[in-house]
Amino acid sequence: MYSILLAIIYLAFISLGLPDSLVGSGWPVMHADLGVPVAFAGIITMIIAGGTIASSLASERLTRRLGAGLVTAVSVGLTALALIGFSVSDAFWMLCLWAIPYGVGAGAVDAALNNYVALHYAARHMNWLHSFWGVGASVSPFIMSYAITAGLGWTSAYRIVGLIQAVLTFVLIVSLPLWGKAAPVRTSEQSDRVTEGEGTGEANAAGSGGHVPLGQALRIRGVVAILIAFFAYCGLETTSILWASTYLVNGRGVDVATAAAFASLFVLGITGGRFLAGFFADRVGDRHLIRGGFIMLGIGVALIALPVPTPIPALVGLVIAGLGSAPIYPAIIHSTPVNFGRDNSQAIIGIQMAAAYLGSTLAPPLFGVISTWTGPWAFPVFLAALVALGLYSSEHLFRLVARERTVGSPAG
Repeated sequence: MYSILLAIIYLAFISLGLPDSLVGSGWPVMHADLGVPVAFAGIITMIIAGGTIASSLASERLTRRLGAGLVTAVSVGLTALALIGFSVSDAFWMLCLWAIPYGVGAGAVDAALNNYVALHYAARHMNWLHSFWGVGASVSPFIMSYAITAGLGWTSAYRIVGLIQAVLTFVLIVSLPLWGKAAPVRTSEQSDRVTEGEGTGEANAAGSGGHVPLGQALRIRGVVAILIAFFAYCGLETTSILWASTYLVNGRGVDVATAAAFASLFVLGITGGRFLAGFFADRVGDRHLIRGGFIMLGIGVALIALPVPTPIPALVGLVIAGLGSAPIYPAIIHSTPVNFGRDNSQAIIGIQMAAAYLGSTLAPPLFGVISTWTGPWAFPVFLAALVALGLYSSEHLFRLVARERTVGSPAG
């Protein structure tokens, strides 16, 4: 049963990534068909981001009431409905309408699944699962490309992915009895924070205590620090994905084709790096993965910034930055029950998801504004600032946790 549920969760993570690239890959055709400016893509993504932030913050209460399995199934079903809605939309306002359940479903399933995996599975699975998210995000542009080149239209791509999500919803509903039978994982790191009296199963998926209000969660020592680190990392990731090619072309004189290829290697580095990290994550531990990831990111950014005539260091730096980025997100999530306790993990992971979406939403346009004043050379400087912020904040959390364990004081 453990293996069957794990396989279903792997499929769920692929499905999480599938819709994420559809708007970007299809928008050049979509905006023309709908008769709206190119810039209107930002409206869609902002609505989706708003929904994900709201549902992430509400996920703790929902998961405690309904259980992680049912929240995941309902959320994936909601996303499937929204994607089918996209596929029948012939006006921009309809996309805006369907973007609401799209975002709400994505945020709730992200928070519920990540917390469930953090509580019930080892660190290697968290890394591999997020690698599978990358697989889904990489596959969806090919689905969009096939639909457009085959003359089926962009709506068919949404229909295909929506049907895939609908099938997964059915599988998740059938698997609901399995979600309460998985025992929580116990690692050496967790032994200092997890009490022996805790139960197992679905009732424990969000902790055995009561609802943790937002204000109470934010007052837990170290929570603000890890939220800042998560905000910084996710802002760096999305800024790199969006602006790397522009920097290489306009700032370093790289030809467009080469710049696009190496910018994609940043994303492939994240996906491949998470797969590789899974093989040693349990031995290295989440803290070392976070610290090492930020340090490698810093090395990559330093190579990108090197003022040399050849662009080769910048190209290599992008690849290194992608590999450094790989373990940070899954390690932050997986370490949450260890750092803050099982009873608080669902609430805090929900807030972390909100911080992640906030960083992903705000950082790229912020750099866009900055670059209009300074020019493309500011790209590595902006990334370096985010690396420094993320590393400092995560190290501050580590010091708080170490001090807490030394004196034996409670987390609150």
